[in-house]
Order: sequence, then structure tokens, then C-alpha cells
Amino acid sequence: MSKPIRIGTRDSELALWQATSVKIKLEELGHTCQLVPVKATGDLLLDKPLYELGITGIFTKTLDVALLKGEIDLAVHSMKDVPTLLPKGIVQAAVLERGNPRDILVHKGLNFLNEEGLVATGSLRRKAQWLHKYPLHEITDLRGNVNTRLEKLSTNPWNAAIFAAAGLERIGILPEKHTTLEWMIPAPAQGAMMVVTLDKNEDCKKALAALNDADTEKCTKVERDFLRTLEGGCTAPIGALARFKENNLYFRGILLSLDGQVKFEIHKEVNRQALDGFGKACAQDILEQGGKELMTSIKAQLQK
Repeated sequence: MSKPIRIGTRDSELALWQATSVKIKLEELGHTCQLVPVKATGDLLLDKPLYELGITGIFTKTLDVALLKGEIDLAVHSMKDVPTLLPKGIVQAAVLERGNPRDILVHKGLNFLNEEGLVATGSLRRKAQWLHKYPLHEITDLRGNVNTRLEKLSTNPWNAAIFAAAGLERIGILPEKHTTLEWMIPAPAQGAMMVVTLDKNEDCKKALAALNDADTEKCTKVERDFLRTLEGGCTAPIGALARFKENNLYFRGILLSLDGQVKFEIHKEVNRQALDGFGKACAQDILEQGGKELMTSIKAQLQK
């Protein structure tokens, strides 16, 4: 490409790290690039939990608009923040090799686990899974970028806060007092990065195709198909994780009530050659178990 590729990104430290990693990879392939930081709506509205804001793609909408207006050529996102249906004219052009998909607990000591405790998170999924395992605990809302959330944990009387491991690892701020929550099913596509561009931008699509990791793309597609089939446009406590082991894909999916008391979970495996429709089929199993009625209840509660 004759002109520099303009890479749109949120302006948080983590988002800039992710965009810079894409910039480096493209430059290694001979492309000239420049970063274009943009502040997203989700970074500006810090006084409400995410699910109360009611905006689809709250962390991606601003970049989508910049892309459609021709102000940037591509955008780099944490894939878990990207709506399962992209805006018309925008396409997924690359999914980079996945980082750590797990959630971690950053804490001030673990003595509170078997008694009353106060844990911070802005995620419905994390809240529901935590309350399912620790029903005596209280959850307090936590918003902001990862640096801000760590600072809030240190200055508030909370026992712990839940984070995505990949975010803290990528910018090198993982505190010593942390534990990996192996039992918690992460958000669909957590730990993965997606790069989007305009469908008509053949040059960018060709350049980004070289960055795509096929296994990560397949795993995250299964997870996002599961999410899309369950949610029907509604935010809900949904987790999903797909991983390849040799020729098989192993999948775990979960749907919980907002208070964590009701849980539907699925564990399945499928051959690598039979992935078509697998994520959707797993979601339909959950819906038939009682998930359909639960989703109706969740929608009613969130609309109050």
C-alpha cells in the first residue's frame, strides 16, 4: 500500500499495546503504519455498570464509526468486546493467536474465601459464577481500564477483584497476589484480538490475512456462535471456552441466572473437521435444558 495504514485503537494502555503489536507485525511484512487513538464511549461512561448502558459494542462503536467515515483503515479490538454481529460494511479480517483466556483473582489475602467477603467486578458473567461458588459474598461494581481498576482495588475496602489474565500479562502489571480461576469459564473469545476493516478495502484484507491464526479463529467462532444463539441481543451471564487437543475441539459453555443460583453448563467435544454449526448446537442444548426460560427472565430483570 502506498499510504500508511491507519490503525484505530482505544487510547488505554492495554488497547495501545494490542494495536502496537498489530502495527509491528504489519511492518515486519513491509507495510507502513500509524496509530490513531480514539476514546471509546465505554471509557467515558464510568458511573454505571456496562450492562446498564444499553449500547451494543460500547467499546467498539466509536472505532466502527471512524472506520465507516474513512478516518482509519482498520481497528484492533479485544475480541470479547466485539458484538457477534458486525456493522454492515465491516468485516473480521484477522484473529491473532490467542493469549491467556483465563480470569484471575487479584486479592489482599485469601482468608475471606470461606467467610463473608466483598469482590469487585463489572461483569455479569464473573459476578454470577462467583456468587454460584461463594453465595455468602457480596459483589461491588468495578469499571475503568485495567490500571484504574487495580488502583481502585488498592484504595477500597474490597477483598479482591476479578480481571482477565491476558490484559494484566500483556502490559506487565500482574500483581504478585493473584490466583488463576481455573474453574471460571471465561467470556467468549477472551484473550483473543480481532482486527476489522471495511469489506471493500481489499488491500487491508490482504495484508491482515497474513496475521490470522486459524486455530484461534475457529475456537473463537465456536464460542461466539454459542453466545449469539443464546443471547438474542440481550446481555447475560454467558461463558464459553473452546480449545483444540490434537484433532478434537473441546468446548465448555455456561449460562447462569443474574444471582448465580441457576446454572446450565455443557461440556462437549467434536472432531476438527465437524465444527460447522457446533457452537450453535451447544447453545440449543442449553436452551432446551431450561435456558430459554432463564433468558426470558434475565431480559425482564435487566429491562426494569
